[in-house]
Amino acid sequence: MQAQYIIGRNSILEAFEDAINFEKIYISKQAHGDSIKKIIQKAKEKDVYIQYVPEIKLDYLANKQPHQGAVAAIQLVAYYNFQDIIDFCYHEGRTPLFIILDGITDVRNFGAIARTALGLDADLIIIPKKESVSITADAVKTSAGALLKIPVSKVDNLQTAIKDLKNNGIKIIGLDGTTEQFFHEANLKMPLALVLGAEDTGISAPVLKLLDEKLKLPMNTALESYNVSVANALALYEILRQRS
Repeated sequence: MQAQYIIGRNSILEAFEDAINFEKIYISKQAHGDSIKKIIQKAKEKDVYIQYVPEIKLDYLANKQPHQGAVAAIQLVAYYNFQDIIDFCYHEGRTPLFIILDGITDVRNFGAIARTALGLDADLIIIPKKESVSITADAVKTSAGALLKIPVSKVDNLQTAIKDLKNNGIKIIGLDGTTEQFFHEANLKMPLALVLGAEDTGISAPVLKLLDEKLKLPMNTALESYNVSVANALALYEILRQRS
């Protein structure tokens, strides 16, 4: 799948008029002018996330085509409402298993997580709208197409989403290497949402406070941490093992 971008200020403004669904809009940190202001205004009206980036990022996305300081990524697939997935799981007699990505920005990790999630029967991946990965062509490619098959929900606020999940009877667990309890020692048979944090910073403090349980994976002390996609695979396998 080729990356799908709209390049240049006028092209982006025209795409708004054509009701194109945007994933996000990249704007140069040095860009200014009336057309940039119009793009920003329309993005706010349509609730499209804007990311301000260096010129070199735009050069890469536009493949050296003239971009005038603005490139828009087209939304490749429709995002799901997580409440609809919860209702579907309970209606079908499934025990929900969701994955929440907190601070994951690497599309390769996102793709690998999605591929494993699909293979090990996760029902949904939840990502925040801001400062997060999204379903790009690179992510789809890395996932070997899994991101076109597993539902993904994009939420305005992770903390609010987690509280809603709890209200639906879903237990929130997170991977934390500093805790005492191992993952395989926990009861993982109930409805669950597994929170994965960024490799360098882990789960953010506000989200960490909302966890019902913190668990760690077995690991040789010579190793500092697992890659987040590997940690996801190990955790999902243990959940599936207990539920089988």
